[in-house]
Amino acid sequence: MAVSSTVEATGRTIDKPAPRSTRPRRRYLGRRLTHHLILILICLAFLVPFAVMITTAFKTPADIFSVPPKLLPHRWVLSNFSEAVNAMPFFRYLANTALLVILNVLGTLISCPLVAYALAKLRWPGRNVVFGTILATMMLPAQVTFIPLYLLWDRVGAVGTLWPLIIPAFFGSPFYIFLLRQFFTGVPDSLREAGLLDGASEFRIYWRLILPQAKPAIATVAIFQFVATWTDFLLPLIYLNTQENYTLSIGLYNFFGEHGVAWGPLMAACLIFTVPALIVFMVAQRYFVQGIAVTGMK
Repeated sequence: MAVSSTVEATGRTIDKPAPRSTRPRRRYLGRRLTHHLILILICLAFLVPFAVMITTAFKTPADIFSVPPKLLPHRWVLSNFSEAVNAMPFFRYLANTALLVILNVLGTLISCPLVAYALAKLRWPGRNVVFGTILATMMLPAQVTFIPLYLLWDRVGAVGTLWPLIIPAFFGSPFYIFLLRQFFTGVPDSLREAGLLDGASEFRIYWRLILPQAKPAIATVAIFQFVATWTDFLLPLIYLNTQENYTLSIGLYNFFGEHGVAWGPLMAACLIFTVPALIVFMVAQRYFVQGIAVTGMK
């Protein structure tokens, strides 16, 4: 370490540490500042369209088309929301969407953890082959299966009903099975062995010992499935052909086709459609982050 010498009044020479150079610290602070500025700009790029949607939903037509454009409205109004709700059978669409979300999340949480537990903890012939087959189905583009599945549902007379959008969730999803299997493999085998020594059945071990350990991973799967079902547009468009069974995504599409220039009601409808997904994510954010961490999906 560099030192400097000074002479005290007694004539004795002592060593003092030389002052540290501030240049490395300035470079470090400069890099941190640059990184934060880049992150702020990226966040603004994502937030600005969302902010425009929110403020436009509360603007009058005069504020929406004002020149120069302003982000905040001159007068906040709620009429756009009532106009959007009254322009379509909103509550019918909402009920259909909520029914699909509830049953899809329920079916996913029943089937996927069971399959993942069997693949992770139980020893049975062909386990690796089955797991490899499940992984292989993830490589198959979903568009390839649209026509065979449509013909299948049409053969049983389910096209035009909500069943093609509900039943598949009870047979598991390859991605969720893979995600949960990754978590279950990290649970110590000693926990299952302790349950077996106590005479517990395999299902009781799964239900009482293993599943409570998997709350973050299960919450992550539930959030993914909720958002996927809530925002799904393609499958309802394929299978639903009557307005009585339409979901909110189809209703929003039709609303855009009929009221494409009515930006206020349109943005209000988009905001109504977006808010539930945001609320679910914010409420379950803690479990979601834990689930991403414990399953290695980062």
